[in-house]
Amino acid sequence: MGNNDCGVLREDLIGQAESFIRLCYGELEKSEPEILERISAIHEEVLQSGTYKHTEEELTHGARIAWRHNSRCIGRLFWHSLEVIDARGKETAEEVAEALLAHMERANNGGRIRPVMTVFRSGEDPAKVVRIWNHQLIRYAGYPGNGEDPRAGDPASDAFTSLCRKLGWQGTGGDFDVLPLVISIGCEQPRLFPIPEGIVQEVPLTHPEIERFPELGLRWYSVPIVSDMQLEIGGIRYTAAPFNGWYMETEIGSRNLGDTSRYNRLPAVADLLGLDRSTNTSLWKDRALLELNCAVLHSYKLAGVSIVDHHTAADQFVRFQEQEKQRGREVSGKWHWLIPPMSPSATPIWNDNKLKELNLSPRLVYQSSAYAGWLKEADGMLKGVQEGALEGTREGAQGVALEGTQEGAQEGALEGTREGMREGALEGTQEGAREGMQEGTQEGTRGGTYVGALEGARESARECAQEGMQEAEQEGRRDSTGHTSSTTAAGLDIMEHRSEETPAGPGHAAAEMACPFHHQQ
Repeated sequence: MGNNDCGVLREDLIGQAESFIRLCYGELEKSEPEILERISAIHEEVLQSGTYKHTEEELTHGARIAWRHNSRCIGRLFWHSLEVIDARGKETAEEVAEALLAHMERANNGGRIRPVMTVFRSGEDPAKVVRIWNHQLIRYAGYPGNGEDPRAGDPASDAFTSLCRKLGWQGTGGDFDVLPLVISIGCEQPRLFPIPEGIVQEVPLTHPEIERFPELGLRWYSVPIVSDMQLEIGGIRYTAAPFNGWYMETEIGSRNLGDTSRYNRLPAVADLLGLDRSTNTSLWKDRALLELNCAVLHSYKLAGVSIVDHHTAADQFVRFQEQEKQRGREVSGKWHWLIPPMSPSATPIWNDNKLKELNLSPRLVYQSSAYAGWLKEADGMLKGVQEGALEGTREGAQGVALEGTQEGAQEGALEGTREGMREGALEGTQEGAREGMQEGTQEGTRGGTYVGALEGARESARECAQEGMQEAEQEGRRDSTGHTSSTTAAGLDIMEHRSEETPAGPGHAAAEMACPFHHQQ
């Protein structure tokens, strides 16, 4: 990048910073001299270093404005109450994980949910950028299932669950396994941190009138903490800034548990209620959806966990619009995100045809997945290890078979050599390669990364395959009975055996678009 390009970028950053400072300091009722002094300081800082650092006051108010600007959130009436935790000094993955656990406890607050955002350092330096790989800090695992085991858990988490398992995590395979935290710093390998018991508060679902409702075995966690979005304030981008509000009941009942692409529990609820599912005219889906949302509201209130119903949330949004109008600020909104997923026409938002999405800053924006490229690279490495192991084993088996046959012919024991080579080459080589791959993968996984597992598998497979072939050669020379199988047949049999052990690739779930603070999913 040339000097002219750098100059343009710096001027652009200075322009964005000045716009933010005027907005922020104006709302904080600071004087014009204070505004000009701060803009001048930022100008000098950017010219010298290429960037600038927000004060704690600017960070806090900027994060609150980002919530206020978010076009997909119905719960913005309380934007000014957001508690912002400055975690820009956290350097290591361990420190980040500790801060995230503290966020969970602070936000949950024994069930009386606090809106909280924790902001880690900005992402100008690629070697130090902080990424949280989880979509939400608390999320249930997803298991696609196979021919023997049915699918379980949250389908939206299938890909991330596959990643966690590659990093060494193992769940129970049930519907409500809480996933671990996955964190990376710069180009370092991702680190996995299980969430300790007692951190996550879960709410088992019951119903105020349906006594058998607990038989469905449903539950959900208390607080949604979105963790994969980027916070932009005055041109500075924070790649890790997890935040939360509290749930609206339809987010859990209608979307998380009701969607056919998620837990898809409406048929089970309908069956429990004895509804006729043979025809849509029975409106069984609507009736099941209503009772499921009633159960969510009842259960959260019974557990003392903050939650809002969709009618109250819609009324609060209208109040927010009125407040913003009084302050001379236009409201950004996406209508199809703001209407609730149940009975939307019964809310005042339904007939609001003036809503439009505005390009405002500060803001919360989506960013590319932290692990999509990593999964592709890791799977490519695994495929290379398997192909290398197969090729090496096949060539070794051919070499041992040929040498053993020649030796046996010279000694007059051709039939013995053939039998020894068939049993020794196939059994010894297969067993050696199989045990080597397993032992190496286990050893690498204990080392903490999928890459380590692949390296361990590669080395151990090579060593154990070689040992198996040497034993096969000795056995072929010693044995004096039996028949030899061709070297080609030996190679094919080993290839088929190894291909059966090749792990299936990770599942892929569609990208989920979560509404900040009040999530539609």
